[in-house]
Amino acid sequence: MMDGFTATAKKVLTLDTMNPNVKKVEYAVRGPIVQRAAQIEKELAQGVKKPFTEVIRANIGDCHAMGQKPITFFRQVLALCLYPDLLEDNKFPEDVKSRAQRILQACSGGSLGSYSTSQGIELVRQDVARYIERRDGGIPSNPDNIYLTAGASDGIVTMLKLMVSGEGPSRTGVMISIPQYPLYSAALADLAAVQVNYYLDEEKCWSLDISELQRSLKEARKHCSPRVLCIINPGNPTGQVQSRQCIEDVIRFAAEENLFLMADEVYQDNVYAGGCEFHSFKKVLFEMGPEYSDRVELASFHSTSKCYMGECGFRGGYMEVVNLDPDVKLQLTKLVSVRLCPPVTGQALLDLVVNPPQPDEPSYHTFIQERTHTLAALAEKAMMTQQILNQVSGIKCNPVQGAMYSFPRIQIPPKAVTAAQENGQTPDMFYCMKLLEEKGICLVPGSGFGQRDGTYHFRMTILPPTEKLKIVLVKIKEFHQSFTQQFS
Repeated sequence: MMDGFTATAKKVLTLDTMNPNVKKVEYAVRGPIVQRAAQIEKELAQGVKKPFTEVIRANIGDCHAMGQKPITFFRQVLALCLYPDLLEDNKFPEDVKSRAQRILQACSGGSLGSYSTSQGIELVRQDVARYIERRDGGIPSNPDNIYLTAGASDGIVTMLKLMVSGEGPSRTGVMISIPQYPLYSAALADLAAVQVNYYLDEEKCWSLDISELQRSLKEARKHCSPRVLCIINPGNPTGQVQSRQCIEDVIRFAAEENLFLMADEVYQDNVYAGGCEFHSFKKVLFEMGPEYSDRVELASFHSTSKCYMGECGFRGGYMEVVNLDPDVKLQLTKLVSVRLCPPVTGQALLDLVVNPPQPDEPSYHTFIQERTHTLAALAEKAMMTQQILNQVSGIKCNPVQGAMYSFPRIQIPPKAVTAAQENGQTPDMFYCMKLLEEKGICLVPGSGFGQRDGTYHFRMTILPPTEKLKIVLVKIKEFHQSFTQQFS
């Protein structure tokens, strides 16, 4: 035993000695509501009587956890990649076998268990570049500008790490939409960057107004150095789809104000509303001509976790960088090399997403059928969510144009606001916690995403199966009516 050692020796790592930035990190979609939901599930399993028989989690965009079926082609190819002996099995279509062999040949040692290069398997990056070119009508994409990532989140955080510098008034400011996806606020808190809020217009279906960007930027320049503008399109949690005109306006604004653009486009296949269409920032940027395409710096992100795939657990994704300074690009490559490589199973899945079965291949019919069914079901549930919630007095839900969520505004009576304050909670946290305890419905309060002062919201996913989603919506309707009556 070391001299002087005592049983009362203090811990090296305490709340006082740990990184103070970590204590500022909050992540609403896995916050106190979700932790309480897990406790209630255990209580139900132990036989504790509740006014409901199950907790329905509508708090997070976890497609398969909500019952969405995997795409057969993806899982078949991955099964063969993970267990190549199945290549001898005649149950699998020939295009599945050839695709698995192609991916395995691109892996070191012919195994998904090998590390890849830090930027990602070259074959997959080439396929991603071809996918982007097809999506954007032939605008070139260079595989060397593609970085494969562990979901889009990994790429977003990596780029923010590159951006943040300075102290005091020179500290990097990052403009994020309010409401926002809490990844952004959490990452900025962790990096001690300055969060610069700009507000989406709820009265105009969560649209983005350039005058609001200008107001936000002007205010921020008084206390930090804004360098980055983050856009989520289609929106999370708000479900809006930006018009092409809006995207052009944003690009002009970024060019005029010398801002780096980060475009989170993980819901690009999730567009439901008539008259709405996804336009990539990359495509619009290049169609605006060299005045913009030669100088606006852009990083765009996509993921295997959303759209019709919903393969959250595989952690697959990519980012494409445009007009990045060559010296900075070397630093980016160095930074991603620290984590060795993205998950190789996620890279394999991504390759299938960007290079799906073709019309002359045996898996094509089933693939198209499954893809179409999944997206059609989401579109139906988006419409149903909006219609049912808008029938409730005191709830207003904008059209769910895209993505996987609704973000309804709720009226909370003054007595409930007071009760929440006495309970040390925000009013919408108080509301959502009571909904969970009384109805077994797990939602996320709008305060976790940001909202204008004096307004209250919740975010719910539209992912549960149609019949279960109807139950969720009816229970919310019943709860809101009784909650309003209780605190009126």
